Amino acid sequence: MKFPDKLIEVLRISKRVTVLTGAGVSQESGLRTFRDVQTGLWSQYKPQDLASPEAFHRNPKLIWDWYTWRREAIKGVRPNPGHFALEQMALYVPSFSLITQNVDGLHRITSNLHLIELHGNINTVRCSECCRVVDEWDNDTSEVPRCRVCDGLLRPNVVWFGEALPQYEFEAAVKAARECNIFFSIGTSGEVQPAASLAYGAHNRGAIVIEINTEPTLLSPKVDFSLQGKSGEILPALVDAVWNNV
Repeated sequence: MKFPDKLIEVLRISKRVTVLTGAGVSQESGLRTFRDVQTGLWSQYKPQDLASPEAFHRNPKLIWDWYTWRREAIKGVRPNPGHFALEQMALYVPSFSLITQNVDGLHRITSNLHLIELHGNINTVRCSECCRVVDEWDNDTSEVPRCRVCDGLLRPNVVWFGEALPQYEFEAAVKAARECNIFFSIGTSGEVQPAASLAYGAHNRGAIVIEINTEPTLLSPKVDFSLQGKSGEILPALVDAVWNNV
C-alpha cells in the first residue's frame, strides 16, 4: 500500500498524536451497530425506546434485558488488526491519546493505552441514583439488580440519547485534541456531536488531520489526508511504512 511521502514524513517526526475512533473500527471485528442488532424481539422498538433515561424510568427491566443481550452478543468478538496497529503506533509516539465513541471495550483488550471512552463501556454498569460504577453485579435476571451502597437500580454505564457526555472524559478528549499535532479520525461519520467537533478543534489549532474511512464524510473536505478503505488494512500498512521501514 502506497502512502504520500509527506504523510510518512509528518508521522515519523510526530510527538503528540490523538486518535478518534467510531463504529467503523468495531464493525471490522464483526460487531454490528446499535440499529443493526435490533432484530427479532428488539425490532419492534425504536432506538430511543431502548437507550434513554425516560425509557429506563418507564421500564427498567426491558432496558436491562436489552443490554444484557447486547453484552452476550459482544462476548467472543475480538480486536482486529486496526486495534493492534493503534497499539503499535502508541509505542512510537511520545504522547498518544485514543478517544473512542465505541462502548464495546475492544480498545481495552489490546493494551493500556491512554484511552478515553466518550460514550462509556457496555461491560460495566453504574447506579442510576448515586452514579457509582461497578464491574460486578447480581446476574439474577428476574429483576434489575440494585446498588449495594444506596439500593438504587443499576443501569448500563453508557451514554444514552439526551444525556451529556461524562464531564471528565469530554474535557480530557478536548484537551487531547487541542494539544496534538496529528489528529486521526477513524471509522466515524463525523456527524455525532460533540465528538465530531474534536477533529475541527484540532484542525483549527493547526494539527494535521488524517481521516481513515470506507467512504467520504462531512469531515473529508477539511482533512489534510484522506485514506479511503478499511482501517484494519490501512493502519497496519501505515505503521509499517512509517516506523517499521525506517
